[in-house]
Amino acid sequence: MDDIQEKLKALLDYWIEHNSEHEKEFRDWAEKAAPSSGEVAQQLQEAATKMAAVSDELMKAKQALSKSEGRH
Repeated sequence: MDDIQEKLKALLDYWIEHNSEHEKEFRDWAEKAAPSSGEVAQQLQEAATKMAAVSDELMKAKQALSKSEGRH
């Protein structure tokens, strides 16, 4: 595996984990905000949903990287 692929593998793992942490934090704060501001809670839930979608795309990139490693 070349240097770029090695770096990408490490970055993708980091980004996926980091996004998961943010997603959880957004959902936690949405729960806390809900009693005083449903609109804020809704927007935080939406951000969490989008963060999860980004994580899904990063996971697909990680899978594609793994497939490309197998071809070398």
